[in-house]
Amino acid sequence: MPMSAAEIERLIKESLPDARVRIEDLAGDGDHYRAHIVSEAFRGKSRLQQHQLVYQALGQRMGGELHALALVTAVPED
Repeated sequence: MPMSAAEIERLIKESLPDARVRIEDLAGDGDHYRAHIVSEAFRGKSRLQQHQLVYQALGQRMGGELHALALVTAVPED
């Protein structure tokens, strides 16, 4: 069963409370998303480390309920 964009956003915000999250359904099937995430937690981390934080927030759902998630991560602008 596909995940909703709201559920993806909820899981990310539980793990990264300051995050600004925008989710796009890329294929209209509830299975392929792009997430734009801005969080102070990403500061000083490589892109790989930033993405790992998001994948940790989603846990076992990646590859199961959530088939594909493209990530765009950034730190807040001052």
